[in-house]
Amino acid sequence: MPTTICPECDEEVYVDAEMEQGDRVNCDECHTSLVVVGLDPIELDQYDEAEKDIADDEDFGSHDYEQDRF
Repeated sequence: MPTTICPECDEEVYVDAEMEQGDRVNCDECHTSLVVVGLDPIELDQYDEAEKDIADDEDFGSHDYEQDRF
């Protein structure tokens, strides 16, 4: 299983070999929520809910855009 370093506590984090960019993982040591930002080499960054991409939003497809038109 590949490993990388937690950007928060500098401890080793085990990452599933099948993970893709944008997948999340938690550091077992400091319990920080991390996101995979690079694959070769594997690079992690802190996951910030406020910066979540709108395309990942579950409600994105359910919005009635016609209702918002003037």
